Amino acid sequence: MASIQVSLDNWFVQHAGSLKTAVRVIFGFVWIIDGGLKFQPGLPDSLSQMVADAGQGQPAWLQPWFGFWSQTVSANPAFFVTTIGLLELALGFALVFGFVRKLAYTGGILLSLIIWSVPEGFGGPYGPSSTDIGTGIIYAFVFLLLMIVNATFGPSRWSLDYAIEQRWRWWKKIAETRSSV
Repeated sequence: MASIQVSLDNWFVQHAGSLKTAVRVIFGFVWIIDGGLKFQPGLPDSLSQMVADAGQGQPAWLQPWFGFWSQTVSANPAFFVTTIGLLELALGFALVFGFVRKLAYTGGILLSLIIWSVPEGFGGPYGPSSTDIGTGIIYAFVFLLLMIVNATFGPSRWSLDYAIEQRWRWWKKIAETRSSV
């Protein structure tokens, strides 16, 4: 049994580069699908209500936050749905192709936190029947972990950024979490 565990551990270590790329690409496809779903008919009509519902049952001190977003989104819901959809698609394609990863990971954290704090309502309200804190916060942690993995293991050979860096070394400052240039 111990030799199987050692073999499995060694396999993960030997394949760390391809595993980190696989996670990034799969996560990118999740974002592409999510972004594509934003363009379904009827979503702009329901976004204002979704944001208003997220504020229901929240503590009184959070009501101004949800009131602001409910009023802001209701002014032009199609703009918000389209913008979020395009940002999610751009983020997904950046992950799949490994393009401007540092910016994609940072932007992904911010976008995930916005999604978590507005339409997901911080995953709340929390009470006896509450069973989950929402997906947005988990996505933010995945982006943070991707950033840490990139800083730990260095450039991904299976990325558009790596190909660009071979030609223009200064691209590392844009693409890499850890850069010696």
